[in-house]
Amino acid sequence: MNVERKAFTRRESDAWFRFCRAWAGALARTYHETSAISPCQLPSTGPAILVSNHTSSIDPLLLQAFRPRLIRWMMAKEYFDFKPLRWLFDTVGVILVERSGRDMAATREAMRALEAGYVLGVFAEGKIETTRELIPFQSGIGLLALKTRAPVFPAYIDGTQRNREMVEAFLKPSSGSVAFGPGLDLADLEDSRAGIDEATRRIQSAVEALKNMELNRSPGSVR
Repeated sequence: MNVERKAFTRRESDAWFRFCRAWAGALARTYHETSAISPCQLPSTGPAILVSNHTSSIDPLLLQAFRPRLIRWMMAKEYFDFKPLRWLFDTVGVILVERSGRDMAATREAMRALEAGYVLGVFAEGKIETTRELIPFQSGIGLLALKTRAPVFPAYIDGTQRNREMVEAFLKPSSGSVAFGPGLDLADLEDSRAGIDEATRRIQSAVEALKNMELNRSPGSVR
């Protein structure tokens, strides 16, 4: 599918984005009853990479709800076929990815977004996982981290939105939580095949640690 894309210049100060973020926040926190069990630690300015597991098509909405920064998500091209949400995808500047193989055009666009000072959102598993187990992260996340040297922040999502098709995930109420972790130190790694593999491993380990934190919460923990 060839989708014509204009250069993206929207920022957090844009009124249309502020409206969309307020809508996403209300939907995530009330209708989908999502809460944060640890604060989001993304910087207030400058480039950053937010890396999360992938539970459903509403994951970007659930994560955006807890941060005022505009998060530009790398998203599978087939989601753009869902016309009712194209306006939202355009508003937040999603980067469309071809899942059939390594999409270097999408990688270059992601690098340009980071160079321009945006937050890049990445679901490093590459597809939705129906269980709480993490699929091995794709090495593209390690490549992005080391090529751009943008700070990397992990996140983990859990909840009843799992195993739902796209429309059902948006329209049917759910309940869940998100956890955010501190930035990772990858400064010692070189931009090499071994360095990319190690960066990918560290990033997945950080998301795994957040998963374990969620699973070990007591029933009375503040959400």
